[in-house]
Formats: sequence, C-alpha cells, structure tokens
Amino acid sequence: MSKLRLEIVSQEKKLLDLQVDEVTAPASSGEITILADHIPLFTKLNPGEIRYRLNGKEYLVLVAQGFLNVDSDGHVTVIVDSAFEARELSLKKAQTAINEAKASLKTAKSKTELIKAEAALRFALLQEKIAQKTRLEKL
Repeated sequence: MSKLRLEIVSQEKKLLDLQVDEVTAPASSGEITILADHIPLFTKLNPGEIRYRLNGKEYLVLVAQGFLNVDSDGHVTVIVDSAFEARELSLKKAQTAINEAKASLKTAKSKTELIKAEAALRFALLQEKIAQKTRLEKL
C-alpha cells in the first residue's frame, strides 16, 4: 500500500514527520480523509483532532486552527497555531484550562478579550475530550 508523508508543524515545533497510511482532519468545510494518490488540496483547518493511521493503528493529534496542504507527491503538510499529541494531554491540565477560560469569560472587558476567552474555552474542551478518549483506550 502506498504511504503518505505527514508533517505537522506548529509555532513551537515540528510535531511529526512520518509515513502514514491515511490522515483525517477537521477542514473548514467538514472532516476530510486523505489517502495515497489524493489530488492536490489546500484547505483551512478548524480546531479539532487529526487522526492518522499507521500499520493498522490510529493516533490522535489535537490541533488549533491552521492550514493543510496535500501536494502531488503525497506529502501532507499541516501548519497550525498549536498542536499536541494525544499522549501529551492530561485531564487535569485540560480541566484547569477550562476553569481558567471560564474565569476569563467572566472578566472580559472588551469584545476582543471575550472572543479570545471563548476560543480558549473551545480549545480546552477539545483537550478534555481527547484526553478522555485516550484515557478510555488505555483501560
């Protein structure tokens, strides 16, 4: 089976660069799955989870908003504001982030602060969801 090269880069670091069987991502138009020999594509990504499959096993990466590019050589490049592998996430940290975001919502003094606090809350809730999913898979 042909492979795809998946590269995930955030502002902080290059998170992944490996050969995978398929990639599923939260595109702005809906969830998309990319297989080998996919046509070239450039799309905006919504915050959410990227799932990739490697040798029959599925892995999760939490991503903030960004972009995904598929070139004609099967290279999938994901450029996002931030990204975390599921195994890096903890329920405790996610719940702390949720509480902090909720507190920011209550104290927001401008529309900009409110929008940032809402975005932080949505991202923290995604962290919690993926941390719970990963925890259940380990049981």
